[in-house]
Amino acid sequence: MPYFVYKIFDKKKLEFVDSFGKYRDAKDFSRSMRADLTEDDDHTIKMVFAKHQDEAERLLIQKRKPRPLGEDA
Repeated sequence: MPYFVYKIFDKKKLEFVDSFGKYRDAKDFSRSMRADLTEDDDHTIKMVFAKHQDEAERLLIQKRKPRPLGEDA
């Protein structure tokens, strides 16, 4: 399964950036993009592991419950 990198704007608007077959490549690319962000940028960079692009987008817009207090990482 590939890793997908997205720009996420306000109101959960997504912009696909790229996909990678290896975790390390996706991680390095995401870190590089985050390092290039400025205060004026109105988006964040997220990486997600999914079977296909539709699933990646569903995972990114899904609201998740916060982790319980005291749970180990």
